[in-house]
Amino acid sequence: MFRISPLIRLTLLSLYSALTMPLPFLAQASEAPVPPLLLWVGIILGAIALYGALSEKVIVDEEQIQVAYPRWVPPFFRKGWSLPWTDVKDLKMRTTGQGGLVYYFISQSSEKAYLLPMRVVGFARLVKLVEKYTGIDTTDVRPLSQPWMYLILLGFTLLLLLVDGWTIWTATTQGLLP
Repeated sequence: MFRISPLIRLTLLSLYSALTMPLPFLAQASEAPVPPLLLWVGIILGAIALYGALSEKVIVDEEQIQVAYPRWVPPFFRKGWSLPWTDVKDLKMRTTGQGGLVYYFISQSSEKAYLLPMRVVGFARLVKLVEKYTGIDTTDVRPLSQPWMYLILLGFTLLLLLVDGWTIWTATTQGLLP
């Protein structure tokens, strides 16, 4: 079983918090028509949805590869998939809009494509298992992003959280919020 990297989960959840937490305070300070309580409810629901999306797990055995989510994540929100190894026709590379590379399993039976999960802990081991069970050469398959990229993003996110905290603290202690 392979899970999404804790570094990626921490970074994305922290970035979400840094970007959304100031919104209720800004709404209160600017006397926006949207009540801060409604924003807090939306932020909490969004955090739950993000956590659910980041709860993806990849299960590999001798028969198939499967992407699954916990039972509490509704299928209409994040639907998992499974693909028997015998049905894998090829592993195709595609370029993303940002210039990165992603890989798709191509199914023999339906010509349907399944995205190879790339943000998991043990990606190199996952790729070796794909090669073992499909016979497809995976020597050129590399992860979408390197850990140092997420470390840099996490560093800037923590800086943003500090600025957010200082701004909110200053506004509340100096009576700038109504």
